[in-house]
Amino acid sequence: MQNTPIIEVNSISKTFGSFEAVKDVSFQVNQGDVFGFLGPNGAGKSTTIRCLLSLIRPNTGQIKLFGKTFTSNRAMILSKIGSIIEKPDFYKYLSAQKNLEIFARISGAQVSKKQIYEMLEFVGLSGREKHRVKGFSHGMKQRLGIAQTLLHKPDLIILDEPTTGLDPQGIIEIRNLILRLKTEQNKTILLSSHQLSEIELIANRMVIINKGKTLVEGTVSELLNQQEVLIVLDVDSADKAMALIKDRFPSSFPELNVRGQIELTLRKNQTASLNRELNKAEIAVSALEPKRKLEDFFIKIIGS
Repeated sequence: MQNTPIIEVNSISKTFGSFEAVKDVSFQVNQGDVFGFLGPNGAGKSTTIRCLLSLIRPNTGQIKLFGKTFTSNRAMILSKIGSIIEKPDFYKYLSAQKNLEIFARISGAQVSKKQIYEMLEFVGLSGREKHRVKGFSHGMKQRLGIAQTLLHKPDLIILDEPTTGLDPQGIIEIRNLILRLKTEQNKTILLSSHQLSEIELIANRMVIINKGKTLVEGTVSELLNQQEVLIVLDVDSADKAMALIKDRFPSSFPELNVRGQIELTLRKNQTASLNRELNKAEIAVSALEPKRKLEDFFIKIIGS
């Protein structure tokens, strides 16, 4: 059921000696979310994820997963989570199939050879079942890591920076795989990433933390639509368009750039109105491009 909370983090803090890694982090991940977990280096993301997996214990605050705390439900909670923290590790001189068989035994999952082959096919490693992991590219190891998280059929998957170090093709493959985990396998996914453009493409909700504190949380579309964006316009009559924009959108500060394009600032949800007004005035629009996206919102929020 949508909006059923899978992760509930309420005002957690974590110190290491005198260092406050996490000061006040709160957010909620609902069933079916692809949830973006964002923040600059040192923001407290990895510490929070380790708390979510009970690898470390927060000093204050509360974490609930599937409506339960770790106090007396740790085994049950962890049985429903698959995760990759930083990068997956494998026995390099064994095959992909053998690695998954070993990890299945370690996790106590009953997985047949047929199911392992199906998992490898799902992550795009069909035909590589018998190949040694030593010869795998970084992207192939990441996809094998995702196959590993699926061995015990978890409901929640936590991925910490899964696209770090990948080339553009590898990033696209991981992005498509994450979307398939949601749409084909009904997984809930928490995704920590520095690839902000990827979060914008695949996440429906997100939180931004900085210096150990939650700064903003909400749906990606709503948060971005509240922000001003730089619009670049190509039109057939720049003078006529400039006059219209100054009249209908007086606070947009339109200017002509050196290429003869009009640049103006609007809220993202006003761009459709601008296009309608230009068409109504019979001004031909050959391009209307919003330039500011999640990267700009991120920078504005963290104040860097």
